[in-house]
Amino acid sequence: MNELRKILNERGRIKKVGVVGMGYVGIPSAVLFAEHFDHVIGFQRDSSSSGYKIEMLNNGESPLKGEEPGLEELIRKVRKSGRFEATSDFSRISEVDAVTLAIQTPFKDNVSLEPDFGALEEGLSQVSKYLNRGMLVVLESTITPGTTKGLAANILNEGSGLKAGVDYALAHAPERVMVGRLIRNIQEHDRIVGGINDASTHRAIELYRPVLTKGKIIAMDSTAAEVTKTAENTFRDLQIAAINELALYCEAMRINVYDVRDGIDSLKGEGITRAVLYPGAGVGGHCLTKDTYHLERGARMAGPLDYPVNVESLYVVARKINDFMPQHMYNLTVDALSRVGKKFRDSKVAILGWAFINNSDDTRNTPSEPYYHKIIEQGAAVSVHDPYVFESGGIRITQDLEESVKDAAAIAIFTGHKQYFDLNAAKIRKFSGLKHPVIIDGRNVIDPDGFINEGFVYKGIGRGDKNHHKLA
Repeated sequence: MNELRKILNERGRIKKVGVVGMGYVGIPSAVLFAEHFDHVIGFQRDSSSSGYKIEMLNNGESPLKGEEPGLEELIRKVRKSGRFEATSDFSRISEVDAVTLAIQTPFKDNVSLEPDFGALEEGLSQVSKYLNRGMLVVLESTITPGTTKGLAANILNEGSGLKAGVDYALAHAPERVMVGRLIRNIQEHDRIVGGINDASTHRAIELYRPVLTKGKIIAMDSTAAEVTKTAENTFRDLQIAAINELALYCEAMRINVYDVRDGIDSLKGEGITRAVLYPGAGVGGHCLTKDTYHLERGARMAGPLDYPVNVESLYVVARKINDFMPQHMYNLTVDALSRVGKKFRDSKVAILGWAFINNSDDTRNTPSEPYYHKIIEQGAAVSVHDPYVFESGGIRITQDLEESVKDAAAIAIFTGHKQYFDLNAAKIRKFSGLKHPVIIDGRNVIDPDGFINEGFVYKGIGRGDKNHHKLA
């Protein structure tokens, strides 16, 4: 029996768990742990921007304002039982047997591909101060491959005087959740668990196995776990780019991309494994917008890469296509406004949807933002509507649809919120006060004919069959 296994056996089962970072990943993880372990402490900085979460959680309330089935009920349940609490006192990390870190890891920019690990490093530093023998530390954040064994272990070792894999267990178990289904995803998705050695992996499995209902544990090396997470998001981004590019082709050929999509998807049978996604106004969120670059950086740092000379990475090209889609929404708006003799400088534009994903308040890297700044630069007056988002970076956001579209020459739908599927063409035209207002559908949520017949100039991503219609 190696030294770490002996230390872990002497410590006994995991009883108390700490979760650093009370966000979209940390909150549901913490309350699910609280159903299976004796006590869970959620650690959150008491900052001006996020300190409010501590009081809300301790009052049994969810700080997440989108639709998250089961989350607030579970927070109330574990608070009432006394099995969960939130605090800004990081010294209490010393009380726990296992601590996870769910902290965002953005890139500084997409040119240097240098990650901004500042927040993660701060979290690791806090853990290192109170780390003791036999504790388990797990990184749930998406990170550049090699970070767990490298940066994380170095910070923890230096701050604690202990050695990873010898005195304490260290692992990477990446989150695999989507806003709007956080609880269900954690319970039902298979969990990738990668320790820096076997003892670390087995201890991390002990932590995650109880919270899984349908999901199973997939164990591997920590670097393989890091690559798995970044690669699965990279592949999803690639799939989205493929359908976005096809949508652009279909627009040029004046056909409906959704007809083509249905045709492709209809071919099923043995050996056929394709997942055809849907085109849209852009890709947002914390993961897909950056994980390609984490994977690329990890591969470059690992050593010589045998790859075609002067050929750009397929994954990076996909990123560029998806980053282009808000620009395409802008181009569609320009074309539509020109049909009624208008330009941005004498127009009001209403943006419907600021969250990056439907029925959520998550605005991270929303594709609405580059579109917003682009049309502001062109002199447009802009209103933003979102039923779940109340403010974002100083940008005023209204929940009053009539206020948003009043006097709007153009309306751009960026998010597939359920409220937008029921838009009434006659009412929207009445609110706009115009004979021929413009509507740009970036999520295929409206019936083109209903709006065209009401006098709208319609443009939709991938709707080459409708984008050149005659004015009613």
